[in-house]
Amino acid sequence: MMDIKLILSDIDGTILNDDNVVDSGLKQTVAKLRQKDIPFVLASARSPEGMLPIAKELDVLDNPIACYNGALVVKNLDKQDFTSILSHELEIKEVRQIIEIVHQKFPNVSINLYSGADWYVEKQDKWVEIESKITKLQPIVTDINHLIDVHQVPVHKLLLVSEPEEIADVLQYLRNADMTDSSFYLSKPNYLEITNSHVSKEKALRELAKTYNLSLDKTMTLGDNFNDVPMLKLAGLGVAMQNAPVEVKKCAKVITESNNQNGVSKAIEKYVLE
Repeated sequence: MMDIKLILSDIDGTILNDDNVVDSGLKQTVAKLRQKDIPFVLASARSPEGMLPIAKELDVLDNPIACYNGALVVKNLDKQDFTSILSHELEIKEVRQIIEIVHQKFPNVSINLYSGADWYVEKQDKWVEIESKITKLQPIVTDINHLIDVHQVPVHKLLLVSEPEEIADVLQYLRNADMTDSSFYLSKPNYLEITNSHVSKEKALRELAKTYNLSLDKTMTLGDNFNDVPMLKLAGLGVAMQNAPVEVKKCAKVITESNNQNGVSKAIEKYVLE
C-alpha cells in the first residue's frame, strides 16, 4: 500500500479493452476513490469529444481531463464552453512544413488536424473511417492548408495515419527535418502523433501534481504504450498493463493484468484501496 493521492490513467489499451469497452470494475472503483478525495484523471491522445463519453461513464467530468496527451487540459467537458486549464499549441510554421512534406513525399498518408474539440481531415479515407468507428465521432472535411492560412485555428495535435512501414518512414523523415518546436511519437505502430515539444503526459502529471499541491511520490499512473513511459517513470507508482510491450513494462514499478482483464481497477484496488 502506498499513500496515493492522485491517479492519472491512459485510455486506449488501458481502461478500454480490445473491443473499446471500459474496464467493467472501474466505475465502482472510481466511486471509492471519490469517497477518499483521490482524483482519477484521464490522459489520452484523444480529443475532448473523444474522451467525453468515457468521462461521463466513469463520472469524472468534475476532474481535469488531459486531452491530446496534455496539449489541452480541460474541466467541465460536458459543457459547450468547457474550461481550458492548460493549452499548448503547435507552431503554425511547423504545421505548414509538416503538411507540405506529407503532401509531397507521402501522399497516401491520412492527415488529421485537431483544434480544441474539432477534428479536421482532408478526405474520408479508410483511416478516417477506422478512427470514426473507434471514437464514435465524425470529422469536418476541409482544405487543411486553407484552414491554417485563413482562419489561423489553434492546432493542438496532428495525427498522421498509414500502414506501419510508411509511418516509420514518415517519423524518421520528420525527425531529421529539424523542427524543434514539435514532438513526434507513435501511439500505435501506424499512428504518428505530433504535438508541441512541451507536451507530454509526464509534463501533464507534473502540472496536475502542482495544481493539487502534491509531491510526485503520491501519484499513480497507468499505461500501455511508449508514450506512457515518461509518466510511468515519474510517478510514485507507475503501473504498466500486461498487454504493454516488454520495453514499456520494464519502465514500470509494477505490472497489472491486461486491458481485457480489468487490469486498471484491479491495480487501484490492490495498491490504493485495500
